Amino acid sequence: MLRNLCLGSSPTASGLRSPVRRTSARRALKASSLKTPPLNTLAAGIAAFGLLFVATPASADDITGIWYDDTGRGAVRLAKCGQSICGRIVWLKSPLKKSGEPLTDELNPKASKRSRPICGLQVIGRLKRMNNGSWDNGWIYDPKVGKSYDVAVELSSRNRLKVTGYLGTKFLSRTLTWRRAPGTLPSCDGST
Repeated sequence: MLRNLCLGSSPTASGLRSPVRRTSARRALKASSLKTPPLNTLAAGIAAFGLLFVATPASADDITGIWYDDTGRGAVRLAKCGQSICGRIVWLKSPLKKSGEPLTDELNPKASKRSRPICGLQVIGRLKRMNNGSWDNGWIYDPKVGKSYDVAVELSSRNRLKVTGYLGTKFLSRTLTWRRAPGTLPSCDGST
């Protein structure tokens, strides 16, 4: 009995346990736990994997949604318009003139359009999907200067959008970065 105690075995109800048996049992337990994870770990993994699909947009290159412009003083909602993408102003940091009236498109070169409100104004149109995943061949209107340009749009990350305005050729272009805005951003026209 003294010899078995020195080898690390302990007495049991049926006598002495062999150190070989105890080691074999531990190895078998470790091997079985490596082959099949516990059920609760497996269920947690499946649940976490499922949440990935719920929390991410339908496509990693989806440009639809609300975007703050480069100044941070306005936001545009990009949405599908048939086979293309268009955008309307949905939020303004300062939606009113000093007189308290809503901002209007007063710098538009067409006098008949100068009384249109900036809030809700379509500022992007006809963006078409290109083979490389970007969007191009559309137009963008800048109500701050009353001018329209050709436009190309491309995601630089999930929350950053490169907006490139150009006239005919991209040789002389200007690229601005827009940031994704929260979907809960209050609309300048009072709707959500």
